[in-house]
Amino acid sequence: MSPLPFSAPPSPQALAGLRVIELGQLIAGPFAGKTLADFGAEVIKIEPPPAEGTPGGDPLRQWRMLHNGTSVWWQVQSRNKQSVVLDLRTPEGRDTVARLIDEADVVIENFKPGTMEKWGLGYEALSARNPGLIMLRISGYGQTGPYKDRPGFAVVGEAMGGMRYLNAEPGRIPVRAGVSLGDTLAALHGVIGILLALQARQASVTPAAPKGLGQVIDVALYEAVFNCMESLLPEYSAFGAVRQPAGSALPGIAPSNAYPCADGMVVIGGNGDSIFKRLMIAIGRDDLATDPELASNPGRVKRVAEIDAAIGAWTTKRAVCQVLEVLNAASVPVGRIYTAQDIAEDPHYRAREMILPVETHDGLTVEVPGIVPKLSRTPGAIQRRGPLLGEDTEAVLARIRK
Repeated sequence: MSPLPFSAPPSPQALAGLRVIELGQLIAGPFAGKTLADFGAEVIKIEPPPAEGTPGGDPLRQWRMLHNGTSVWWQVQSRNKQSVVLDLRTPEGRDTVARLIDEADVVIENFKPGTMEKWGLGYEALSARNPGLIMLRISGYGQTGPYKDRPGFAVVGEAMGGMRYLNAEPGRIPVRAGVSLGDTLAALHGVIGILLALQARQASVTPAAPKGLGQVIDVALYEAVFNCMESLLPEYSAFGAVRQPAGSALPGIAPSNAYPCADGMVVIGGNGDSIFKRLMIAIGRDDLATDPELASNPGRVKRVAEIDAAIGAWTTKRAVCQVLEVLNAASVPVGRIYTAQDIAEDPHYRAREMILPVETHDGLTVEVPGIVPKLSRTPGAIQRRGPLLGEDTEAVLARIRK
């Protein structure tokens, strides 16, 4: 597959005409901006200039593996965006960004609470100039509350939100996922908030407010994580039960686990009643398939060790490909545990256009994740590679010099 030509998509995009000023850095704010940009929003990313021996720009440009001094991750996080260099530490830089915001629909920031106000760019000041403005504010602990002034990264949000404690083998030190889930969850909650606020703004249009009224979206990293913690709090509230780490299993739902094969591992979700019966028959354990005590989940939970042992005894004697073939034929949810290589070589990823090639400014072809979600009438698209630092400064600022 040849690199994308970066042309206009074949049909209108869902967020075409939406103008976003992205002031955030690293992951949470920029991931929200990237998601909006994938669906046609014009996202203008404000980046700091080089200073005191630093290269300038979003620090993500220098994170993880670099090609000619720039992270290949940049081609994911900043695709479809424009880069404008402004120094927000100066009055001139702050005045310029305020004038850009005057013409914007959305502002995204993920600084420590109070930073925007210190710069004179708080929501009260900005909305007085642009009443329809929507501001997404992502921070560790939110804009209010006793912890609001604490610094907070995804790792802390994941811990406080309850995820890190569960992410361990019983009796072992909790581990983190290999990616910044807290940031990504916060970003996605922020995008949901923006779409809700746009709907509310449209409903508030009046002759006195022809653009409608904007609002602030306050997303805390720990709250975005906590919102995804399922039954964690209700079980404690109702029964005093503190959910404990369970390794690769899913406590209270059986069977759902990772199982060793002769040449690797698979995950199997056999926790539906009819699925469980099919699974047991497929592995030659008709006795368990017809056991009345195992017909529903509560009974299976009581005997989960026995069930896991039966499944493991079957998988260990077979290669991963054999396990997949048998259980897929039996309509039992099963999958190999993918590496990056597995993803890159999988035909389903390719068929769904979830792996797309882009070309950097200096000719390197990089494969990046495709667009999610997939819209039938107004699909997203990658129309532009990640920008060079300040690549669009002159073109964007020319608008407000007129």
